[in-house]
Amino acid sequence: MSDPRARLTLWGIEIFLAVVDEGSISGAARRLGAGISTISQQITNLESALGARLIDRAARPLALTGAGGLFLRRARTILDEAERARAELAQLDISNLAQLRLGVIEDFDADVTPRLLSEMSAELRQCHFVLETGASYHLAAMLEGRALDVIVAADLDLSADWMEAHPLLRDPFMVAAPRGLTDPAQGGSGAELLARLMKLPFIRYSARQMMGRQIEAHLGRLSLSIPHRFELDSYHAIMAMVASGAGWTITTPLGHMRAQRFRDEVAVMPLPFEPLARRISLFARRGAMGDMPADIAGRLRPLLQDMVVAPCIGEMPWLQGALEVL
Repeated sequence: MSDPRARLTLWGIEIFLAVVDEGSISGAARRLGAGISTISQQITNLESALGARLIDRAARPLALTGAGGLFLRRARTILDEAERARAELAQLDISNLAQLRLGVIEDFDADVTPRLLSEMSAELRQCHFVLETGASYHLAAMLEGRALDVIVAADLDLSADWMEAHPLLRDPFMVAAPRGLTDPAQGGSGAELLARLMKLPFIRYSARQMMGRQIEAHLGRLSLSIPHRFELDSYHAIMAMVASGAGWTITTPLGHMRAQRFRDEVAVMPLPFEPLARRISLFARRGAMGDMPADIAGRLRPLLQDMVVAPCIGEMPWLQGALEVL
């Protein structure tokens, strides 16, 4: 029987969904930045308001009860509707938006993201901005779990019906090698360039990263087997090894720009085989933020043109037409 003193709150529902997604109360506490005791108490309050036990706390990981499973779908609908209402009200006067939780891939954290936040904060004076940087798959999980409102990420599954996408940038892959080993003045075919590259070890991006998997899939489609000794998940570590002469890699203009301190020791050039590019887009839960995702994407495109595309093409003219704002 429900407790008439208990109240059904959006905060309690958000906590319930976070516990379900994370599989633990401690995981939900980390995601939401709340104390474990707060999370536990809110679940108890929610169960009291509904008059049913929703979560089997003795299970590891935590499991939904039958009532919890029934409530789960309703809970997602309630939170979605609340987010739509918040977005619609914000569109009436965007300056009154109270909070924006933004996730951005690390490629933009030094230049583009600070500029975007500075411009938005000048207009959204009452808004509290929460920024999360990380790998695309990590940001996508946070978006699906409602821990973020909007993310900028690379090459997510655009067929997911819960997600809307706003394309931003085509970022082509290219070779980065020790300066001198692959001087374009040496000429030759793509096969000859690849043969020169193969004199050094190939430094792979980690298969845990989306970019690493994309490169490996492309090499597989071309039936190219390139032995490697190193597999790293850091732009800076990979470019440092290339600069030291330890090997060569496949990266993108954004990756090259992030590792600025090594750029004088590294030569870059087009792939010596069929080209490949990744697409970076802005993603949000479909309809949850009204017109705001399109507005943020519109703000980002000129920043990307000025801060990414123009400088890269100025340094590497052969990127013209391959690196472009979408």
